[in-house]
Amino acid sequence: MSHYPPPVRRPALVDVVLPCLDEAAALPWVLSRIPAGWRAIVVDNGSTDGSAEVARDLGATVVHEPRRGFGAACHAGLLAADADIVCFCDCDASLDPALLVPFVHAVHDGTSDLVLGRRRPQGRGAWPPHARAGNIVLARMLRRRTGLRLHDLGPLRAARRTALLGLGLTDRRSGYPLQMVVRAADAGWRVEERAVPYRPRTGRSKVTGTWRGTWHAVRDMRAVLRQPPLAPRTEETAR
Repeated sequence: MSHYPPPVRRPALVDVVLPCLDEAAALPWVLSRIPAGWRAIVVDNGSTDGSAEVARDLGATVVHEPRRGFGAACHAGLLAADADIVCFCDCDASLDPALLVPFVHAVHDGTSDLVLGRRRPQGRGAWPPHARAGNIVLARMLRRRTGLRLHDLGPLRAARRTALLGLGLTDRRSGYPLQMVVRAADAGWRVEERAVPYRPRTGRSKVTGTWRGTWHAVRDMRAVLRQPPLAPRTEETAR
């Protein structure tokens, strides 16, 4: 019988939050692209196709978030993270998590506080026209609200965990990614965007695949832009 203590799990160098709703078909490719030494946190948001089991079998940490909503899933992953740097990526194989490596380097080296992926569509159907049009409108509204000259509000991004928690993010729907950028700008963060290839997703989109889904996302984000600036909170109060 061994008298050695059980090994203690060391925090990952980077945690990658992957909000997930019925993405069993895409998960094997997505998780295979997570860089070595990083931890994948798959946040199951009510899947019925066995996504959680697939993710767990492939070595990911699985978090269950019963409240439906993209923001609810993202924030549950952020709260479950313990790495210094946290990344976010869609779980539908439209974006390659390996593209996050230079994002993490920029945050780690202190040249940027928040790095966003500017999506460049690759192939037919990668980015529906109505979704792209909505994104352009929101980017212009963001510029008027914050002064940030961004072109995209895409889901691929990286920042320090404690700093993200300090933003006091409250949106739990489609406005979560935008609220993160708005509050980062209000807090004086250095926000950078880098071009990334955007592939056709595996399966049907729950948000941008329809005009109705896009409209609901734009509505949520417009509500975020109308919010007044708030003082950043501490990690403890963010929970």
